Amino acid sequence: MRIAMIGTGYVGLVSGACFSDFGHDVTCVDRDAAKIDALHRGVMPIFEPGLDDLVGRNVRGGRLSFTTDLAAGVADAEAVFIAVGTPSRRGDGHADLSYVFGAAAEIARALTRPAVVVTKSTVPVGTGDEVERIIGETAPGATAWVVSNPEFLREGAAIEDFKRPDRIVVGTEDPDAAELMREIYRPLYLNKAPLLFTARRTAELIKYAANAFLATKITFINEIADLCEAVGADVQDVARGIGLDNRIGPKFLHAGPGYGGSCFPKDTLALLKTAEDQQSPLRIVESVVAVNETRKRAMGRKVIQALGGDARGSTIALLGLTFKPNTDDMRDAPSLSIVQALQDGGASVRGYDPEGIEQARPLMPGVEFFDNPYAAAAGADAVVLVTEWDVLRALDLGRMARALAQPVFVDLRGVYPPEEVEEAGLRWYGIGRAPRGGGQP
Repeated sequence: MRIAMIGTGYVGLVSGACFSDFGHDVTCVDRDAAKIDALHRGVMPIFEPGLDDLVGRNVRGGRLSFTTDLAAGVADAEAVFIAVGTPSRRGDGHADLSYVFGAAAEIARALTRPAVVVTKSTVPVGTGDEVERIIGETAPGATAWVVSNPEFLREGAAIEDFKRPDRIVVGTEDPDAAELMREIYRPLYLNKAPLLFTARRTAELIKYAANAFLATKITFINEIADLCEAVGADVQDVARGIGLDNRIGPKFLHAGPGYGGSCFPKDTLALLKTAEDQQSPLRIVESVVAVNETRKRAMGRKVIQALGGDARGSTIALLGLTFKPNTDDMRDAPSLSIVQALQDGGASVRGYDPEGIEQARPLMPGVEFFDNPYAAAAGADAVVLVTEWDVLRALDLGRMARALAQPVFVDLRGVYPPEEVEEAGLRWYGIGRAPRGGGQP
């Protein structure tokens, strides 16, 4: 099948490459000429494990191509996916749909045959109705079925998620559109991936509801972690104990410094704005957003407390800067709030990340960056584990103790047992565990 993918960001590039790997003929379109030129040279605009190999293989196979010419990319396409950004609109938190609507108008002018126009971007309820209106007004004679097909890709595991999904949600009530979507996803039938057909507005809401629920699980266990510290319990054992209940499940119950990234922060805000517009408030989601913002700032104060309550003149090394491992995404990363709090407290901050330094650099003025964790820690007064990259899961703690000016190790991800840290000569400070003799204040 001939597919056009509008947008070569995270969702568009991964989806387009995976569709081409299924055997479809895919053209990815983007206005950014520099990005398209880089893709022609095999340079990926994002870090995602395995993506460069996937793209290269399908480009060589003639199934995947890139262009800045939307009309050429859409010509003769049977399916056109809109995978452009929907960032939070400055000032009110609503999703900025200008890129989606602009793409819809351009697609309408470029269509040369009947096609499904598929919204892959995360959009508020009712966006498909507006896309349908725009296409109808722009090209009254065009035959286009507007479908919602939200993505559920985790950064760092996106290719696996696309090829072995928990479910595929398709929002359409048109039988011709449904048949085209079945054909597009037919290669996944062997994996028995459930194909869920719903009304278009329902599909749009499923995406937001899913992200809001996962954000709620994260925020819930983070608050339980605070309670564990107060009462002398262990949050990791609590998480295991409740996660073994099949009704709850173990995923997204890892206490940490708060959620970030490209989805949860903006999607929870957009959902709240939709609910507000409909006078149907979502009080739980409101609390989740507020608690998460407070928590990220509180992590900086926790580090300062580990230094005795005063960070003035100290040097602190942060290990891991991206919002999660296996991505270079810095959007709404907890490290940003932590850096700000430490600098406001008078500390000098160093940073190390395996993939995110170039993305972090313009967002963290005044931070000194290093190419390995031990160099970042050398002479520092504290080291803080912020993101649990694999390379940071087996640190030589003895070497770390020798590198530091003060033996302060703050683990915000619960990677290292306190006993192991203290045996290496470090003082352990963390989250969700009872205070220890020489450790957490």
